Amino acid sequence: MSVPSGGIDLNPTLADLLTLHVQPALLLPTLVVGAWYGWRFMQARRTPQGRARWPLWRAALFALGWVLLLLTTQSRAATLTQSSMALYMTRLMLLAEVVPPLLVLGIPRGVALDPRRGVGRVLNVLLDPWLALAVWTAVIIFWNVPAGFNASVVANTAAALLPGLYLLSSLLVWSVILRPLPAVQPATIGSRGWFGLLAALPMMAVASVWLYSPRVLYQPFVNALCLWNLTPLQNQQISGWIMMLAGLPALALAFIQLFQWLVSLTEQQDLPPA
Repeated sequence: MSVPSGGIDLNPTLADLLTLHVQPALLLPTLVVGAWYGWRFMQARRTPQGRARWPLWRAALFALGWVLLLLTTQSRAATLTQSSMALYMTRLMLLAEVVPPLLVLGIPRGVALDPRRGVGRVLNVLLDPWLALAVWTAVIIFWNVPAGFNASVVANTAAALLPGLYLLSSLLVWSVILRPLPAVQPATIGSRGWFGLLAALPMMAVASVWLYSPRVLYQPFVNALCLWNLTPLQNQQISGWIMMLAGLPALALAFIQLFQWLVSLTEQQDLPPA
């Protein structure tokens, strides 16, 4: 049975968490991107070349990521930041490790871009591995040290600003790893594997601190009434598990790419001289 406390239901069901709660700052860009993608997809499907470049499975992955983005940002779960650190971290990990790869995999093949001008030049700069790694590391480290996270919660920027930063920085990271725009991304599979390995380290480090800390690190959660009768320390430890498990697929992909790179190096060494 649900037990309300201070106007907050401390035992919400999944249906309660997914109840619509509109946040226009995130809703409007999401709708615009979804509408633009759908329009371009329908245009491409009119020709055989377009259908070959833009198969249905890519659109399905993009649509799944788009729906998850709406559910994560436009639901009542977004209003419970100070009542459950574990729920909050689940939302952030969906925005960082599930939604971005789905959106990136939805990009069609053979997008013609010139890396020296216009949009191609901008993307060539933004998708530079070192820039993407710096932005991602800054978001992870600054907003997860106690001072940064405490200030974010107190200033009420954790509910809107931080999810947006997680999403945008993770889009950069996954774009480097999956390389959907080879015209402006000349990286080899080896460099992408090393990048994925380095990009996984900040999140794994933060998760380890949460798992093994003997006390609650964040002041707003010290005496908070937590959902589902969890203690603040349990919330923090569960958040560590959530972050660590969410980062494992990207880490596994990095090892696969590095393995493929090593295999290719071995095959090149075995070739006879020209």
